[in-house]
Amino acid sequence: FRDYLYIPLGGSRGSVGNKIRNTFVIFIVSGFWHGANWTFIIWGALNALYFLPLLLAGRNRQNLDTVAQGNWLPSARETLQMLLTFGMTVLAWICFRAESVGQAIQYIEGIFQTSLTTFPDVFPIHVLIGIVVVVLVEWIHREKQHGLQLDPNVTPRPLRWGIYMILSFLVAFFMGEPNPFIYFQF
Repeated sequence: FRDYLYIPLGGSRGSVGNKIRNTFVIFIVSGFWHGANWTFIIWGALNALYFLPLLLAGRNRQNLDTVAQGNWLPSARETLQMLLTFGMTVLAWICFRAESVGQAIQYIEGIFQTSLTTFPDVFPIHVLIGIVVVVLVEWIHREKQHGLQLDPNVTPRPLRWGIYMILSFLVAFFMGEPNPFIYFQF
């Protein structure tokens, strides 16, 4: 998309209007590429909206460093940025995965329900524990190229491969019902 559409359109050069147009074109075409449904178009448009402030401020190539590099915990600003990025990304993913715009709206309304005392029964506790473990391991190793890769200089090969095999078994065992890949559902 970048080489055959974004750059020929002018990329991020030119007037502010051209930058906005080119950004929306590339993201909306990305939505069309994923499928001929309004949910994909909305997904692309949301991603364009998310990207525009960085592009217009000239900050789209900044902040590519590791979060909290050299520190155990992120700053309050970094924490807020991570939460905002995660929330916006998940909101766009809801549109991407929904069967219809109505279903996406219904799902989003369910997230922002009025009751603060109910917790949705989305997945079992062992899944939540697994997610927490993976996120913690990823966070601890975030400055490495591959966060879940064990260091061969520190971890002996039999232990390393044993851990990889256990993880593979756990993924296969707790996988649940297979879900057809989204591109095969057309």
